Amino acid sequence: MKFGIIVFPGSNCDHDCYHAVKHVFSQKADYVWHKDTGLKGFDCLILPGGFSYGDYLRTGAIARFSPVMNEVVSFAKKGGLVLGICNGFQILTEAGLLPGVLMRNRDLKFICKQTYLRVENNRTAFTSSYGEGSVVKIPIAHADGNYYADPDTITALEDNGRVVLRYSTSDGQAAPEANPNGSLNNIAGITNEAGNVLGMMPHPERAAEAELGSTDGRGVFESIIHAFSDCCKDHRHGHKTHS
Repeated sequence: MKFGIIVFPGSNCDHDCYHAVKHVFSQKADYVWHKDTGLKGFDCLILPGGFSYGDYLRTGAIARFSPVMNEVVSFAKKGGLVLGICNGFQILTEAGLLPGVLMRNRDLKFICKQTYLRVENNRTAFTSSYGEGSVVKIPIAHADGNYYADPDTITALEDNGRVVLRYSTSDGQAAPEANPNGSLNNIAGITNEAGNVLGMMPHPERAAEAELGSTDGRGVFESIIHAFSDCCKDHRHGHKTHS
């Protein structure tokens, strides 16, 4: 499987994602500069965390117009797997691949700490390695992680299982005190309607090795790899896949 790590001016988690994919999970990976317009040969694209274009105007607002984003949108619409982490999540909302917006944290402060997440839906290409309802520990590091969308959008996300990760206590309660940034419904990660695009504020690449304090983020990458493997098997047997 081959991953493409999209690099914008101001990205700072691109090397972390590359290390996780290449060295922890032994998959092929290449960096993709934001001005590139060719994405052939990639099976999954990762938009990493950071501060693309210095977060000027709004987080992700300028990155959304980078030349590569037209290709990312096309890739996603054809069924390709796309993972947006932190700033990557923000860029995906600006690009219209995911609904809603990530606003300034409730307390107007940058937050960097471990958080607990409840896996709300493990029937996705990004969460199948987890048990539904399981609690995982994955760190956040953001100033604009406060997820907001209009009531109809929130209802649609909830009713269709598109809220896949939710901030919770260590015992899985989606309590107000477990919400680090003010996100509606404690939302930490959502998918698009087709289920091939995930945006999440926590950083799974920073929880992929025991030395980092948690290996709970491994499930995101393991799920993607399994989904690709299953997709290849379906193709070999002539079955239609999600793509």
